[in-house]
Amino acid sequence: MNNLFEKHLTKIRKLEKELEKEFAVISKEMTDNFKKRKIKFEKNIRKQQKKYKTNLLKYIFAARTRHIILAPVIYAMIIPIVFMDLAIFIYQHICFRAFGIPIVKRKEYFIIDRQHLSYLNTLEKVNCVYCGYGNAVAAYTKEAIARTEQYWCPIKHASRVKDPHSRYYKFFDYGDAKAYRENAKSIRQDYRERTSNENENNA
Repeated sequence: MNNLFEKHLTKIRKLEKELEKEFAVISKEMTDNFKKRKIKFEKNIRKQQKKYKTNLLKYIFAARTRHIILAPVIYAMIIPIVFMDLAIFIYQHICFRAFGIPIVKRKEYFIIDRQHLSYLNTLEKVNCVYCGYGNAVAAYTKEAIARTEQYWCPIKHASRVKDPHSRYYKFFDYGDAKAYRENAKSIRQDYRERTSNENENNA
């Protein structure tokens, strides 16, 4: 069962890599215009986009009552999100350096660029920045905790895990005491990402 699981998992990862390559080709034109994480559209594209821009006041007055009432609760979440961002940053630079765990590169998870879209009004841009930042912190935190788990407890759960983190495939099977005791040290030192060649060889 474990070999079958690994076989399917490697196939999935291989397909993910292929999709990433296809996406890279499709988005090449956009990437060429990408500079210092700011997308600069040509004037004619901006002009076209602005046709779809909703007036800020009209946007606010058209909002549903529940959206207006709950807005303070939603925006207040920025406080724990910023705290988590700062906490994970400090945690890594203290503990990861002490244990020899590679630091998660924060910039790889923080892609905030939708505020440059001309068809969004000011409030929509603020919302996009907010959501982009929140999801970036979540992904950044998930990877940092995944590396922590790999160091301290690299054991798979008995039940299926929905959307496991990037380190999970390296973990030992639930109940495999012999493998855990004999190889835990090597797993704690292996923070390489699985390459496409490794996926192909294991398929």
